[in-house]
Amino acid sequence: MKAISSSMTKCLMVGSKLTCADNTGVKILQIISVRGYKGKRRTKPHAGVGSLVKCRCYKGIEKVRHQMFHVVIIRQRKEYRRANGMRIRFEDNAGVVVNEDNEPQGTMIKGPVAREAIERFPVVGKIAGQVV
Repeated sequence: MKAISSSMTKCLMVGSKLTCADNTGVKILQIISVRGYKGKRRTKPHAGVGSLVKCRCYKGIEKVRHQMFHVVIIRQRKEYRRANGMRIRFEDNAGVVVNEDNEPQGTMIKGPVAREAIERFPVVGKIAGQVV
């Protein structure tokens, strides 16, 4: 994965719930694992904007309920600092469901998408409505 230009505060741990920002039929996701996480012993893996995580569908339509998905995190409530000194924070924690090739499964994204997520996953930026 490509490096992110900002100093990311990672606040979403294993077990955290996200809202799904695309139109795949998933409403709420729960984080199961974080891809590429290397940490100390007995610490829970945590993720931030631009991280690729594995989630299960916590709430959604009958067809996708209790399935596992790869998800890219596009928003987080905890503020983080960009290289130019600006601090960014969003209203909710949200993610986008992607396939094995890191391409979005949905056709549109509701709400803003952080620029750091698009730096790492440019395909997600193609279906984003607005980029912050």
